Amino acid sequence: MLDSNEIKKIIPQREPFLMIDEIEEYVPGESAICYKNVDINEWYFKGHFPGNPIMPGVLITESLAQAGAVAILSEEKSKGKNALFGGIDKMRFKRQVVPGDRLRLEVKIIKRKGPIGIGEAIATVNGEVAAKGELTFAVV
Repeated sequence: MLDSNEIKKIIPQREPFLMIDEIEEYVPGESAICYKNVDINEWYFKGHFPGNPIMPGVLITESLAQAGAVAILSEEKSKGKNALFGGIDKMRFKRQVVPGDRLRLEVKIIKRKGPIGIGEAIATVNGEVAAKGELTFAVV
């Protein structure tokens, strides 16, 4: 497992917007498995929703995108660059993600042409699908 200090050597995101805590494994240019430990003290729980904290779907999607960035930006030719959203397709949310959950983020790069690519992304909690879809990225 790689911790947040190692993650910061691969992707450019920083607190409070670094949405992954650990990298379990990655294959440069191909795939990554990462984790987000969802804590009640996360900044977004102050307003989403008071008395019923739920991780926003857009932040689950961002967490998946950052896991995909680990796969892409760990390639030698992409080091020091950014992976930007080009699109989000077929994203579906299947369960709520709440404080105390350990979100497993898995992204496989399924298509690539030049700096543009598509990653198949799935977020799970204890083996149960929380969200899944396809993320289009551009490396700049």
